[in-house]
Amino acid sequence: MTSSLQRSRLGSIDRLRGAVMVLMLVDHVREFFYLHLQVGDPMVIASTSPELFFTRLTSHVCAPVFVLLTGLGAWLYGSGRSPRDTAAYLAKRGLLLIVLELTVVNFAWTFSFPPRMIYLQVIWAIGLAMLALSALLWLPRAGQILLVALLVFGHNALDTVHFSSGEAGFIPWAILHDRSVIELGSGIAARTSYPVLPWIGIILFGYLLGPLYTREASVVTRQRRLLAMGMAALGAFVVFRLLNVYGDHAWLAGNTILASLMSFLNITKYPPSLHFILLTLGLGLLALAGMERTQGGRMLALIGRVPMFFYIAHLYLLHLIYLLLTAYYGPNQGDRFGFSQVWMVWAMALPVLASLYLPCRWFGRLKQEGQQGWMSYF
Repeated sequence: MTSSLQRSRLGSIDRLRGAVMVLMLVDHVREFFYLHLQVGDPMVIASTSPELFFTRLTSHVCAPVFVLLTGLGAWLYGSGRSPRDTAAYLAKRGLLLIVLELTVVNFAWTFSFPPRMIYLQVIWAIGLAMLALSALLWLPRAGQILLVALLVFGHNALDTVHFSSGEAGFIPWAILHDRSVIELGSGIAARTSYPVLPWIGIILFGYLLGPLYTREASVVTRQRRLLAMGMAALGAFVVFRLLNVYGDHAWLAGNTILASLMSFLNITKYPPSLHFILLTLGLGLLALAGMERTQGGRMLALIGRVPMFFYIAHLYLLHLIYLLLTAYYGPNQGDRFGFSQVWMVWAMALPVLASLYLPCRWFGRLKQEGQQGWMSYF
């Protein structure tokens, strides 16, 4: 019985991680095949169709939920290990992710070496957040809770703080909070797409969820607390959004209910605003509770067990497919090849996902066998 409960407990984490990876895949199909109508975050409502808006919106949960589960996974890894061993593992894995972002992942996006622009995106942010967590796990639990509150609820108070290029604080602040382009010389620059400060708060929050997942923890209690936290986060999102005072740009009533809803949900991802965090983590916590009530989703669980392999593999596959289609059909959207309808983005995601099943199963078996110690970092 205990083994069954443990599998259900950990399977729910894998299934949710796999689900957000699939949504991420859809968004990256959009990045390759719908770039002629690129959107920012927040989106420009006047020039963004509802179908494109909501397609992009679905991907908002990906990074926050994945980082939350990374923090939870760090606690599970450290359960039964010394803080020193856990901190060392997190530091080494964080450094590995940073190296992968700068090399393998950036090349997957650009297919150029050296690249003119190095994009410091989600893998970079997770790596830095892991490095931070390796130090923060030594804090007492009360200190960790206080820090989460300060980072999540307080970081938007720093939105007016900026440094100009050349000032001493420009580079560290660009990495921590202010999305910027850092000139590296020799015609190469780096864009800090994922300022890391709020992501540290999210990974630490995930770490704090760890005690809910001990072998002795009650399933009923865990699900009740996850549901309560999820509903509280969503309620706080609605309240803060209606107040239009703090935590993100103001929303505006539109000419239609749909336009008003789009404006209400049009939240800032770079860096993730308080409103963004409350909405996405609220949904993530509800999903985490719900995933434990089902035993289905074997493919989602498979992807969730090999997330880094899936991430790298899907980027290279999408880029190769894009090059093949461009070579066969030629550019049809300016100087790019692209789809003419948003539904085609979702349709393309299905065969790409299916083609990754066998590679993920192969790597999952290698990882499960554990013959290579380095595989534990993936």
